[in-house]
Amino acid sequence: MPDDSTTLAIRHRPIGVIDIGSNSVRLVVYSGVMRTPIPIYNEKATCALGRDLESTGKLNPEGIDKALQILGRFTVLTDAMGLDRLDVLGTAAIRDAADGKKFVDLVKEETGLSIKVLSGKQEAQRSALGVLCGIPDADGMVADLGGGSLELVDVQGGTFAHHATLPLGTLRLAGSSGPDLGKALKTINMYLDQEAWVSGVKGRTVYAVGGAWRSLARVCIAHMNYPLHVLDNFTLTRPQAQSLFGLISNLSPQTLEKIRGVDKSRLQTLPLAATMLERLLEIGQPDNLVFSIYGMREGQFYKELPESLKAEDPLISAAEELCRAAGRDPGLGHEAYDWLSPLFPDETADQAKLRLAACLLRDVYWSEHPDYRAEQAFLRVLRLPFMGLEHEDRAGLALALFYRYRTDDTTPTIDQAHAMLDEERLHRVRTIGLGLRLAYSLTGGAPSILEKAKLDMGKSAVTLTLPHDESVFNGGSYPKRLSRLASHIGRKDKVQFS
Repeated sequence: MPDDSTTLAIRHRPIGVIDIGSNSVRLVVYSGVMRTPIPIYNEKATCALGRDLESTGKLNPEGIDKALQILGRFTVLTDAMGLDRLDVLGTAAIRDAADGKKFVDLVKEETGLSIKVLSGKQEAQRSALGVLCGIPDADGMVADLGGGSLELVDVQGGTFAHHATLPLGTLRLAGSSGPDLGKALKTINMYLDQEAWVSGVKGRTVYAVGGAWRSLARVCIAHMNYPLHVLDNFTLTRPQAQSLFGLISNLSPQTLEKIRGVDKSRLQTLPLAATMLERLLEIGQPDNLVFSIYGMREGQFYKELPESLKAEDPLISAAEELCRAAGRDPGLGHEAYDWLSPLFPDETADQAKLRLAACLLRDVYWSEHPDYRAEQAFLRVLRLPFMGLEHEDRAGLALALFYRYRTDDTTPTIDQAHAMLDEERLHRVRTIGLGLRLAYSLTGGAPSILEKAKLDMGKSAVTLTLPHDESVFNGGSYPKRLSRLASHIGRKDKVQFS
């Protein structure tokens, strides 16, 4: 049997996925076998293998040359990285091209890579698994738009229902309709009209996956002057989305080019992507549109995870991994969570999970300079790749960590996060932060001390009960921090000894 250190080393050997799509070839390397796929390397090359596939029935010769070049590079890189596993996946262009098998054989001959060409159903299900990896309770329709195809999957209760793979990829559609959006819309309608189940998404959510729709999300964020430039789980109501798409369709290419983060290679197909998504919203009538940065590659990663890891909550698992990476014990985070629970008697399960994440992250940023620790903790939590975390939850978690280190909130960046939350939510996250400050002042972050103290919240006072014979509680800053916490909650502070 391997010892714990050997098991941990195996778990953290990197895993790679090469995605050979109709428009691009991408390598993503993840840090290891853990619940949340954390990318440590991500490289993409635009090869346009599927360009003119609709008219020629074959792969783009120039794209083949580019793909062979980049796959040769990826082979050397992944060999040097010492991956535990490398999955090489081919999608619509290779699947549908008359010379697709010839390309697979050529890649094997020149690079040694064995491409697994996914069927339409397999591609659709991996896209859905990518969304479920981050949002286990996703309920609605996953829509993954690539260069060669559009995958649609109904997800509910962690399982798949209806699915469809349609030849509506941006490259394919551009090849058949050119710049004529009216003609493209007719083609879109022709295929979507055959999928009556799409209307079953009414009142639920559409999860938009794929590079073209990520670019569209960036345009929406810029146009709204949205305070958080994080694409994952960027959410719009259907009326918001339809209004924005109408405005965006009138923007010139020159205006779109100026928007930070929009891939210039996607500018020509952005109107097609917007038209496609707008039509899906019109037919499906969902309540919300959620943009996900996780799709087929993350679905492949998630598919191969042990069942025990799949059962973990993605947020809590990621917070525990960050805690370990910082040299801190996640068990102390759980201890702090239990100790603070009397302050939150009526919290929901979702609120409790976010509070637990804050407790786990309470000392992760200990190595930052003290003068900047609060703001650095805030910014890093705000921007970390926590899968499936709603933006309001992300802002709340970041603010809780800010208040764990500081009590004032005067920076413009902090004010932007404040604007995303209502007063009740702001009061709660400040309570969490002040509670964590109190816990740290009692223990210095050391184990086996907090359990000796007891925190209670009554109608008039927050009471801290301490053992009378423990010298560790003689002095320290905890009375001042208890007073600040109690005042924030609207109660008096009380210290008593047992």
